[in-house]
Amino acid sequence: MNAEQRIRQAEQGLQEVFAAAEQVEYALQERVLRAFAENRVSARHFAPTEGYGYDDIGRDCLDKVFAAALEAEDALVRPQIANGTHAIYLALAAVLRPGDKILSLTGPPYDTLETALNQLELNGITFSSCDFDVLSEELADPAVRMVYVQRSRGYTQRRALSVEELRACFVKVKAQRSDICIFVDNCYGEFTELHEPCAVGADLMAGSLIKNPGGGLAPTGGYVAGKAQYVEMVAQHQTVPGCGREIGSYAAGYRLYFQGLFMAPHTVCQCLKTAMLFAAVFADMGLKPSPGALEKRADIIQSLSFDTKEQLVAFCAAIQAAAPVDSFVVPEPWEMPGYADPVIMAAGAFVQGATTELSCDAPIRAPYTAFFQGSLTYAHGRLAAKKALEALK
Repeated sequence: MNAEQRIRQAEQGLQEVFAAAEQVEYALQERVLRAFAENRVSARHFAPTEGYGYDDIGRDCLDKVFAAALEAEDALVRPQIANGTHAIYLALAAVLRPGDKILSLTGPPYDTLETALNQLELNGITFSSCDFDVLSEELADPAVRMVYVQRSRGYTQRRALSVEELRACFVKVKAQRSDICIFVDNCYGEFTELHEPCAVGADLMAGSLIKNPGGGLAPTGGYVAGKAQYVEMVAQHQTVPGCGREIGSYAAGYRLYFQGLFMAPHTVCQCLKTAMLFAAVFADMGLKPSPGALEKRADIIQSLSFDTKEQLVAFCAAIQAAAPVDSFVVPEPWEMPGYADPVIMAAGAFVQGATTELSCDAPIRAPYTAFFQGSLTYAHGRLAAKKALEALK
């Protein structure tokens, strides 16, 4: 059976989950459209600004539209936030004080965040992990100020957490400690389900604009969203206390951020369908996909585990060859800042590091697992799957 035949066979078994993903897309598109209409978005909100950024109507409107789309009281959306880790660190540093403890329900932080957390530890803020089974005992410590949840899997084999799983957890936390701030690293999870973490009890969440909510169009940036009191704390920390969100111009203009958010439900749906296809066709090849093709998803990441380093590198090379940008480049493992192991990355993207575009990355350590995500269109994802199948055959 050739690659095209494998793909067609896989698609026959995916029609039901494809249809379910499209139903979610439709509902989310309606919510995003309503957010635009209620905030009276017009062309004047796209205009660039300079200097201090006082009375920047585009920036202020973008915050409101994002808040409504993400089911949050408030949001801070800024091109000046460099990445998701930056957004997360801003939130933690703004809310926490010396002597506070962060209680993680999803294990140790991912590599680059661990480096940032070392700085918080220097300021007397500690980070520790806790199993859900002993949560009540840990919450009894009055120093615990924040419960931290990483929704996506990161470079691990655990499942991404669904919104309903988050709801059950948050109810338990708030029943015991209503004063605790529940924080969610929402990277890779936005618009994968009908609701967002803030709709089920999260007080604060953060993410990157070159992932899901940027729709493949945002050129840079990050966001923090949640309860207004916490978002305001982050705003004061992000610029200057006393000025907060009232300053910060952006000379490139805001159109791509508004347009990217509008496209986000559709773009994320394309990513999910591509991930389902990869899971199906590579399971037939004897690889170990996670999640499985028919499993419920709460992020856009698809992992595929290989037997050897050579297979992993070959897969990443095939993904790179399927890219619209730098398809001629052959990726090699390298010592990436903030990571404990060499990392190989395949990403021929229009926006550097944009993971809603077709991309794949993997730490070079056993088990040899590639973390695949993205594809602005399902057609592109399908072509990439075909090329990867041919490369591994």
